[in-house]
Amino acid sequence: MNSTSLPIVRLKPKTNARHIRHGFPWAYDNEMVTDRRTKALRPGSLAILEDANRQALGIVGVNPDSRIMCRMLDRDTSAVIDQEWFQARLRRALAHRQRLFAAPFYRLVHAEADGLPGVVIDRFGDCAVIQPNAAWADARLDDLCAAVQAVLGVTTIVKNGTGRARGPEGLSEETAVVVGQVDGPLAVPMSGATYMADVLGGQKTGLFFDQRPNHAFAASLCQGQDVLDVFSHVGGFSLAALAGGAQSALAVDSSAPALALATAGAKESGVADRFQTQKGDAFAVLETLAQDRRSFDVVVCDPPAFAPNKKSLDAGLRAYERVARLAAVLVRPGGYLGLCSCSHAADLGRFRDACARGIGRAGRSGQIIHTGFAGPDHPLLPQLAESGYLKAVFFRVSD
Repeated sequence: MNSTSLPIVRLKPKTNARHIRHGFPWAYDNEMVTDRRTKALRPGSLAILEDANRQALGIVGVNPDSRIMCRMLDRDTSAVIDQEWFQARLRRALAHRQRLFAAPFYRLVHAEADGLPGVVIDRFGDCAVIQPNAAWADARLDDLCAAVQAVLGVTTIVKNGTGRARGPEGLSEETAVVVGQVDGPLAVPMSGATYMADVLGGQKTGLFFDQRPNHAFAASLCQGQDVLDVFSHVGGFSLAALAGGAQSALAVDSSAPALALATAGAKESGVADRFQTQKGDAFAVLETLAQDRRSFDVVVCDPPAFAPNKKSLDAGLRAYERVARLAAVLVRPGGYLGLCSCSHAADLGRFRDACARGIGRAGRSGQIIHTGFAGPDHPLLPQLAESGYLKAVFFRVSD
């Protein structure tokens, strides 16, 4: 479909289009003229977005059923959104990742920040996992997959249609192998360790590449130390710590399959003799460890998003404070406590304050020694705060 045949959607009168002209990638439903013709557009349709003065702003993916009604795809209204268009975006994203990493294990596409709104692609060697979390991308998955094959030369492509982002778009949940086959967990070299990623049944795409620089910083503190990794998933911080020379590591998670993958990763990494796991609710396990008078030189807590939106912010901050309080008592004097948040609604200041309150409530004091964010394969779109979600704050804890 060329741009001359695309329908027109328009911002309401008195809606200032300056933020969109300056790079903001969305137009919300309450900013749009929603007449009968616009409401009749099928979710995932393409259209030309105009301001209230009928000046074109660009080509957008439209979903009349979503709060985010328009997602900016291309500011050139003559662009054709086809396989070649996808390939151009992917080549640009790939060039950046190839400068960063010697091996093909990384986030290839980080949604809006890489010019593909709502699309996440993680690369695991010859396997690419695609999350088409917006209706426009889900409707064009064939072109996207063909472009991924053409640019990357991968032999396997998985569609991961899970997660909270698809619901507001009216998309069903499904995970399927689109190209090739997956015979089991994939071995992923990262942070000096080998991780096992379940790209079909694991959380998100199977592994969290975003924590890579924070893994590396934590590992730099762990030579000869005893380490506790809480909300460990497949052993993110604990395996990196062991690769960095930790004396021992205990990984805690509520998921038995995740801990099984962590154990398999420890074996692949040659550190199984120094690695243990404990299944259970993280809060309960932290309390039990304290009752048992256990202590560690380095404790890292990387919980799920306790504050995924503004509505849940207050409860989420209380949860982060509780994690900090329970974890702080387990840190040996002069040891280190790393606390992470992947909640974009909880900005760095609020998260850091919640952590400091928790440490204080535990009767401990701490100094911040490092603040980390997602790795450079997770670029931040400056106009979209939601793309900068990950925070990691490391404290040195004293009595």
